Amino acid sequence: MIDLHSHVLHGIDDGPGSIEESLQLLASAVRNGIDTIVATPHYNHYYTNEKDVVLAQLEKLEQAIEAHNLPIKLLPGQEIWIHETLPEHYKAGKLLTLADSRYMLIEFPPEEIPHYTEQLFYEFERLGIKAIIAHPERNVAFFESPDKLYRLLQKGALTQLTSASISGMFGKRVQAFSHELIEANWVHFVATDAHDMEKRPFYLSDAYRMISQEYGEEQLHYFKENARMVIEDKPLHPRDAKQIVRKKRFGIF
Repeated sequence: MIDLHSHVLHGIDDGPGSIEESLQLLASAVRNGIDTIVATPHYNHYYTNEKDVVLAQLEKLEQAIEAHNLPIKLLPGQEIWIHETLPEHYKAGKLLTLADSRYMLIEFPPEEIPHYTEQLFYEFERLGIKAIIAHPERNVAFFESPDKLYRLLQKGALTQLTSASISGMFGKRVQAFSHELIEANWVHFVATDAHDMEKRPFYLSDAYRMISQEYGEEQLHYFKENARMVIEDKPLHPRDAKQIVRKKRFGIF
């Protein structure tokens, strides 16, 4: 399995504090059935992990992986906090796409959708970059106004759901919204956003099992194939997104 979103690099953001912790986390990923991981440390106002920093830290961890004979492949990336100047950062060589592909992982503030988002994604498109919105199910603004996410999808944006959201680890509301997004064909990828062994571990195999049980093998294959297309830098063919019609469920909505 391929995991497109993880914080496994040590000492540069809110993931592992040491290389030993990174190796423990990667060993748990192997036990979870993951064989390829894109390391996506934060790039934001607090963690200024520019491209060169990420690649240097990734090389150190790759050497440790080889020394410990861990059967896992590590690829570069970033989880990039949305900002209207990001195209300039990209041109300046500060940003990484996922696995050197055309796909870039973008993180939103938890409670808002910046007014410049559509223009920013348009500028990225002109640079040959496809924006993937990280964990939209955990964004309050998307939850309260799904049409705003639908509009971004219609303009070519993609989304990545957190595996633990599907099982309810972020609460019932996030879980319900996650399933709502899957049912409407608004989700293109499922990834772990793993940070540590206890609070934010790898839950990809569990999430995939639930997806298979609830939505069938075809849906599971769709998510797995999309992840493969990213690391191979191939174009995706998203399914037609359906409009979400809200129904009140036990006071959740």
